[in-house]
Amino acid sequence: MYTETGTIDKEQFVTEFTPLVKRIAYHMMTKLPASVQVDDLIQVGMIGLLDAINRYEGSYGRQFESYAAQRIRGSILDELREADWLPRSIRKKMRQIETAVNVLEQRMGCAPSEQDLASELNISLDEYHVTLQNARGAQLIFYEDFQGDDEEPFLDRLFVDKNNDPLNTLLDESLRLVLVNAIDNLPPREKMVMGMHYEHEMNLREIGEVLGVSESRVCQLHTQAVARLRSRLRNT
Repeated sequence: MYTETGTIDKEQFVTEFTPLVKRIAYHMMTKLPASVQVDDLIQVGMIGLLDAINRYEGSYGRQFESYAAQRIRGSILDELREADWLPRSIRKKMRQIETAVNVLEQRMGCAPSEQDLASELNISLDEYHVTLQNARGAQLIFYEDFQGDDEEPFLDRLFVDKNNDPLNTLLDESLRLVLVNAIDNLPPREKMVMGMHYEHEMNLREIGEVLGVSESRVCQLHTQAVARLRSRLRNT
């Protein structure tokens, strides 16, 4: 990792850790809308890798890889925040799906199928799949979910009381139990997608290979699972 003069060989570092940048970028794509290109994430991630190489002062090895991963993710997130990557249209589509999920669960007493949801939305199954694809990037919880139209921002209200911690509020035990139960009641394939992605940190392509489906299909299953979970949380 060092040149003959004892300085860090940055080119060798870049070559060795470029796969790490790509793995992180592809993993983050599941949480982003279709308008975001993975090549753009990789490019920004490379900037984060170079920053890590220039800043790191410890011994190189597993510790550097962990440090570099943090810098890479941070660099990508900073770019996404500046680009305002989550338009209102995505949230609107998700709320339409969530409403359909809630209505059908109340009516049927079980998790509705994709065809049930498409019929409830008065669209074809193909159109429903396109809607799921376009809604990619929806979060499980938006902080706007905790405030009304006439209220000040949710986190600002919590910050007034120094004894309140926004993170602890979001991780409240009752909310955690509801979420665990909601995940446990997902349809089998959606539950598998969530487990492989969030527990085993597999990307869309890797999950698709396990399930024998395309990356776009995995994306649809993930978006639909998030819609089901958000519907349960909103009811709670």
